[in-house]
Amino acid sequence: MGVSLRELEDSDLPIFWKQLTDPELQQMAAVTRKYHYDRGHFDRHWSKVRSDPSVILRTVLADGAVAGHAAVFGPPPEREVTYVIGRAHWGQGIGTAALTELIKLEPVRPLHADAAADNAGSIRVLEKCGFTITGNSRCFARARDEEIDLVHLILR
Repeated sequence: MGVSLRELEDSDLPIFWKQLTDPELQQMAAVTRKYHYDRGHFDRHWSKVRSDPSVILRTVLADGAVAGHAAVFGPPPEREVTYVIGRAHWGQGIGTAALTELIKLEPVRPLHADAAADNAGSIRVLEKCGFTITGNSRCFARARDEEIDLVHLILR
């Protein structure tokens, strides 16, 4: 499968909305924001992110189809990575390939990431890309309406 990254296009946003509002994806990600549930917040969030020159934001393509998105954001030395791969594309190595390409675009180290402790797939993707677990904490997960364990990772 060919995985690539490209600049975000307006036509990607309806696909991202569908992915981010998928209850199964929300349950797995656990830590969600207002823009995962409200289209107005979604539109404002993406407008803000797209206008921030410090954010590296890419659409993830799998064999030419939009599979999700990936981004690096935040100030050095607190830069973070995030990625979302739509459920139809899970288990195909797309997240690992996308994150591998994304971190090549960002020379700043360290890079940080967080994942729900029970999201083994996301933790595995991050570790395959060179991230190591540095600790754990608890946080409120809106998608699960409860406190969860969160794993913190870093790429040095």
